[in-house]
Amino acid sequence: MTSPRTVVFDLDGTLVETAPDLIDALNVILARENLPPVPLQSARNMIGGGVRKLLERGLEAEGREVTPAELVRMTDDFIAYYAEHIADASRPFDGLEAALDDLAATGHRLAVCTNKLEWLSKRLLDRLNLSPRFAAICGADTFGVAKPDPAILRQTVARAGGDISATIMVGDAGPDVGVARRAGVPVIGVSFGYTEVPIADLKPDRLIHHYRELKAVVAEFS
Repeated sequence: MTSPRTVVFDLDGTLVETAPDLIDALNVILARENLPPVPLQSARNMIGGGVRKLLERGLEAEGREVTPAELVRMTDDFIAYYAEHIADASRPFDGLEAALDDLAATGHRLAVCTNKLEWLSKRLLDRLNLSPRFAAICGADTFGVAKPDPAILRQTVARAGGDISATIMVGDAGPDVGVARRAGVPVIGVSFGYTEVPIADLKPDRLIHHYRELKAVVAEFS
């Protein structure tokens, strides 16, 4: 019988295909700076690390340098726009909800650990009717640390009522693999997310290509 675990998910590129709305917001801000838009497909892998990092990457792609004060202003503008359009086109990845149902039915506790701001994460998951599935939803501002600092994962698990020694991380990029390694927990990589370095090259303990595979892979750790 499968032993219950706390299964902790990254958000952008892992639970939800958020690229359309994130890159739309990025392009709105770039347009305000009289810069051309970045194409969605090539910009997907700019996502990860939070809003400021996404803006920095978008500006770098256009060869534009800004002052720290300008970057703060642009970050605030991005968040204000994105918050109003957070689920215009963002959707759960195929098979996610069935996979979460399967895990919950076998007693696993579910949580979210993301470098997105907590209130934005909750707003997105609320809009997609996913929030009630998770015992904790924690962002980079929740505890004042971001992935790959292991404190964010440990405290997310604690907030969810779980035990770090019985935890599995699921993510799409380096910060997810890094936080899991530093916290001493296994990590399942998803191949459909946002990462400049292919997830397979980051050597997660397991790799899935569709959520239909998740239940069986989680069972391998129990």
